[in-house]
Amino acid sequence: MTANDVMTEIRDANLSYLMLAQQMIRSDKATAIFRLGIDKHIADLIAGLSNAQILKLAGTHMMLARFRFDDSAILGMLTNYNKDRTLAQSHAAILMAGQPIEEIV
Repeated sequence: MTANDVMTEIRDANLSYLMLAQQMIRSDKATAIFRLGIDKHIADLIAGLSNAQILKLAGTHMMLARFRFDDSAILGMLTNYNKDRTLAQSHAAILMAGQPIEEIV
């Protein structure tokens, strides 16, 4: 994979993320804030982006979305395919809800 291919994949992932985030925020802001792990101010900014702004932001050379957890226990709960999968995913969601919201500094 060339550097150009990587940049194209990052742009596509960013574009998909921003479009989904904007749609989620516009349809149910409170749920979107929880699921995206962002604060109200960032949600308002994303909701107000024009198509041109989304395209420009998606074209940055860094991923805009990132994993919301640094804990291997949460990752294990989300990827565990045992008979109590629903319970494990619910537990992981509760743990993630207790994490602080990301801030842009």
